[in-house]
Amino acid sequence: MAFDLGAMVPLGTTVTDASGSPANAGSMAVTITLPDRTTLTVDPVAPAATGVYAYDYLTVQPGRHAVRWVATGINAGAYTDVFDVREAVPPTILSFLEAKRHLKKTDTRDDDEIRDWNEACTRAVEQFVGPVAMRTVVEDARFTSARAVALTLVPAVELTSVAALVTGGTSYDVDDLHLDGTTGLVTRLDGGTLYGPLRFTYVVGRSIVTANIRGAARIILQHLWRTRQGPGRPQRGTDDYDVTEPIPGLGFAIPNRAMQLLDADRLPPGVG
Repeated sequence: MAFDLGAMVPLGTTVTDASGSPANAGSMAVTITLPDRTTLTVDPVAPAATGVYAYDYLTVQPGRHAVRWVATGINAGAYTDVFDVREAVPPTILSFLEAKRHLKKTDTRDDDEIRDWNEACTRAVEQFVGPVAMRTVVEDARFTSARAVALTLVPAVELTSVAALVTGGTSYDVDDLHLDGTTGLVTRLDGGTLYGPLRFTYVVGRSIVTANIRGAARIILQHLWRTRQGPGRPQRGTDDYDVTEPIPGLGFAIPNRAMQLLDADRLPPGVG
């Protein structure tokens, strides 16, 4: 499961002696490596009970965190783990309540897993139609000069800034540029040349999420939820969740009818 940004993450490890019984270490330290590669070390960590060590970490950055416990002296040893922290506003097509309602869940027992699958099905849909949930991305384009620069992600909604990546390079006022949201092409309004390399900050996604995209997201969510409840590959040729062929990068994760719903909005080859 992933934790929300700003949430407290309970970290812990247990030390045992040679017989396998809980026992205190000579000393215990924990180091947390944040996504930006900075570290936080707590040394020493006192045992909460015999052999049991715990530390509650307040999250401040989204992304993957690494945790390393190191016991020294008597009962020396080490333990390493990871945890993930969501963005402040995770990009999802379906709201959590809509996802939960679609899966006919009324209690809170599966909430964390539902949230993870909801985010996963969003990424699956976006592989076909490009970004749906609105968000800001930063992209570096490394080129010398060009009449037009194609941004990687579409639909692109708005240019926020275009800045030089090298000292003495040329930055551009976004009011002097034109963004084609469908193709992602950025050009100068005066027809001049763009000089790089440049860092583009821009908004992607859709201001209106159509019913076919929302419907496909619900189908994929339901399909992924069904497959977690039993072993083996999703069956083919049996019901409305048929999967007739693997999708590059997604395997058998996308049912036929979800793909059919997305056909009207699928990106052309080589775009997105």
